[in-house]
Amino acid sequence: MKHRLGGNKLSRKTSHRKAMTRNMVTSLFRYERITTTKAKALEIRRTAEKMITRAKIDSVHNRRIINRDIKDAEILNKLFTELGPVNKDRPGGYTRVLKTGLRKGDAAEMVILELVFDAKEEPKKKAAKPKKKAEKTEKAPEVKKEKAVKAEVSEEAVPTENAKDAAPAEEKEKEKTADSEEVKATEESAE
Repeated sequence: MKHRLGGNKLSRKTSHRKAMTRNMVTSLFRYERITTTKAKALEIRRTAEKMITRAKIDSVHNRRIINRDIKDAEILNKLFTELGPVNKDRPGGYTRVLKTGLRKGDAAEMVILELVFDAKEEPKKKAAKPKKKAEKTEKAPEVKKEKAVKAEVSEEAVPTENAKDAAPAEEKEKEKTADSEEVKATEESAE
């Protein structure tokens, strides 16, 4: 009888199928998203979900069982320290399969297999990025000041030969001083 022995063999020998599954699961945990065929994704999904369920409880026994398939120590650690605790309250459904269409060469159905995260976790990552942008906007006026000062010094050091050259140089200096005054005004309003 063939009860409870389901699963797609993917037209591969056992050793090849196990190696492919191990590699794809490791890639899924490393990149958190992989593109593959639908049949492979559904098989990888079974293995990945079982591993994440084990990773919820960080014990030596669970680490050794998962270490049979995931040989990369960095990924194994990521699974138990990041992915397991994030999905602690989720009762399953840790992955998502998104259809992308047919492959050009053989018309195989392609999908994206990705890990699902709670909405609570994603905003924390996005909140860090606006702070960097705010820092850049504060630094930008200082750089403009330095450039304006350097430009004034370089123009004073180079003597002009013709009167025609002197007139445009004076206009440039007036523009730069006006720009520096605007920068000062914006700094004062920011403070």
